[in-house]
Amino acid sequence: MRRVRVETPVDRLDLRAGDIVYLDNIVFTARDRTLRMILEQGAPLELRGLAMYHCGPLIVSVGGGWRVLSAGPTTSVRFARETVEVVCRYGVKLVVGKGGLAGWGERLAECGAAYLVFPGGAGSLAAEKIAGVVKVFWLDVLGPTEALWVFRVRDFGPLIVAVGTDGSCLRPSLC
Repeated sequence: MRRVRVETPVDRLDLRAGDIVYLDNIVFTARDRTLRMILEQGAPLELRGLAMYHCGPLIVSVGGGWRVLSAGPTTSVRFARETVEVVCRYGVKLVVGKGGLAGWGERLAECGAAYLVFPGGAGSLAAEKIAGVVKVFWLDVLGPTEALWVFRVRDFGPLIVAVGTDGSCLRPSLC
């Protein structure tokens, strides 16, 4: 098991199941409706080399900006197929969530990406690692939970690699 620091965007990764990852720089959120919007309408920003976070954050507007109160992971298996399609089409390199990909892990790795799990129930810890909201897309259409949020993060983790870029798998049910 290695400790790895990743700064996005990244061109190439060498992550193996069991590695512990901490992310810096840009992470974007995506859930089922967000992923459908990306697949149907295109990505509203450059996704190549970024980290996708399966998350429906709790965010409040403060003085013309945003404050993230909680940003825990949501279950990835519900939209694993759409996630892998977006990853492969747009060059996303990391997917962060909980619960695994239920059979889609090998395809994710074939596209040069890895799946990382964030500890469930740690939404306030995740929020502490978010340095700020860079941008939000589709807020008016999807609402705050499903909108595509772009966060700047520092020391975001610990994240455990469940599916490595080499196709390794932490546990079969996660892959």
